[in-house]
Amino acid sequence: MTYFWHGDASTIAQDEAGIQACLGALNQPCYVLDVDGYIGFTNAGDLSTSAGTVPILAFTPPASAENLGSATFRHVYGVKYAYMAGAMANGIASADLVIALGRAGMLASFGAAGLVPQRIEEAIAKIQDALPNQPYAFNLIHSPSEMAIEQRAVELFLRHNITTVEASAFLEVTPTITYYRVAGLSQAPDGTIIPKNRVIAKVSRREVAEGFMSPPPANFVADLLAQGKISAQQAEWAKHIPMADDVTCEADSGGHTDNRPLSALLPVILELRDHLQAQFGYATPVRVGAGGGIGTPSAVLSTYMMGAAYVVTGSVNQSCIEAGASDHTKKLLAQADMTDVMMAPAADMFEMGVKLQVLKKGTLFPLRAQKLYELYREYPSIEAIPADERAKIEKTVFRRNMDAVWADTVAYFEARDPEQIHRANANPKAKMALIFRWYLGLSSRWSNIGEAGREMDYQIWCGPAMGAFNEWVRGTTLEHPQNRRVADVAEHLMYGAAIAYRANLLRVQGVDLPNQYVFYRPK
Repeated sequence: MTYFWHGDASTIAQDEAGIQACLGALNQPCYVLDVDGYIGFTNAGDLSTSAGTVPILAFTPPASAENLGSATFRHVYGVKYAYMAGAMANGIASADLVIALGRAGMLASFGAAGLVPQRIEEAIAKIQDALPNQPYAFNLIHSPSEMAIEQRAVELFLRHNITTVEASAFLEVTPTITYYRVAGLSQAPDGTIIPKNRVIAKVSRREVAEGFMSPPPANFVADLLAQGKISAQQAEWAKHIPMADDVTCEADSGGHTDNRPLSALLPVILELRDHLQAQFGYATPVRVGAGGGIGTPSAVLSTYMMGAAYVVTGSVNQSCIEAGASDHTKKLLAQADMTDVMMAPAADMFEMGVKLQVLKKGTLFPLRAQKLYELYREYPSIEAIPADERAKIEKTVFRRNMDAVWADTVAYFEARDPEQIHRANANPKAKMALIFRWYLGLSSRWSNIGEAGREMDYQIWCGPAMGAFNEWVRGTTLEHPQNRRVADVAEHLMYGAAIAYRANLLRVQGVDLPNQYVFYRPK
């Protein structure tokens, strides 16, 4: 059937700016017309099967950015978009960042990892005061070397009624996160099980995803019941819900990452979700989102088109005004290219050989951190390191004697987790790890506070999305970090994704659109 367009010919655009304006008017339909053998675009007029002078080649209805992704995700968290800003540790994903996005109707996760309880409680008070009815989440990071920290974080979140956590770096489901999840279970009058405490689990491996998509482990639930931490009813209800409401496929991201390609990881986790849903029959299926490498509208759209319920951004937010990073760090991030990243040893999982992705341009941290890990692998203790190697590390990396570093380390863990010191005193290898972790831990703090004289030691978590974002905004007001606001960045990404979606709808109808007509760039 042939359709024809009827309307005011003066509304038809055939120039680049006019076509871009038509595509960008998301709340209006977009018609592509055959105007005497040339393509024209308009948002006005009507369609009819009655013969007319202007045949129509393609058509798209209004296409709102708010409709991309999962409607359920938007409803559950009370957000404008199926979009969230993921946690960046040590308060880089700051209270100000969470508040800015929350006030704009978007979800963000406070970077609680690495912070002492007092700092976390201060952030809780600030965020809850600013967002009494708006969305927010707090990061719960897995701490295999310091399980007491993970336990205290859960107790803190329960005490302060934090009802959404973003669980990251978990190697498996633990008793602590099981306690958080099950302790919030209740039942509605109609029998529906209500998970008050929601979990958004960030994973990069199938086996970890399976744990979070399965019910809470029965042995952990039994232990919690025996300890009186949950009720018998909650133990029973736990059999019918998944550990996580949402599972984020973490691809090639900054920080902890397995560098998985999203196009390979996401379909596998989606298929796993469907398999486990058929097995367990949850009332609400686990939603699967994705993050890592998302720094442009095209990346946002491609993630939705692969089936993601929501998208998670990270690196790009770190360069924004509200992020808890120093001006020097934000400047380095704003200058980064996609290739200016590399892997380096992680402080929290140093002994396990776990790595994270960091910026390599403008800092020597990744090379120095790798040298420390090589020494850790090669020698059984600090004393076994050759004198010249030790002197070099003390002079160029630590800038102080290792005995003084150990004294600081003891003071730190005596207040945080004394068991670490007891273990190190009985194990020279563990002591060496704690000394090396002193540098790895402080290097991220130096980056955040802008420690003068330590610029070449800044540990800056960053993935290739940062470089892609910088290329996208080059020549625009967002090129400069002092103009980057986290809510504006989100709005531009989502608006651009909706335009790209609209263009793709036209392309599948046979309209060959040159990329410059549909490539949205912030004005």
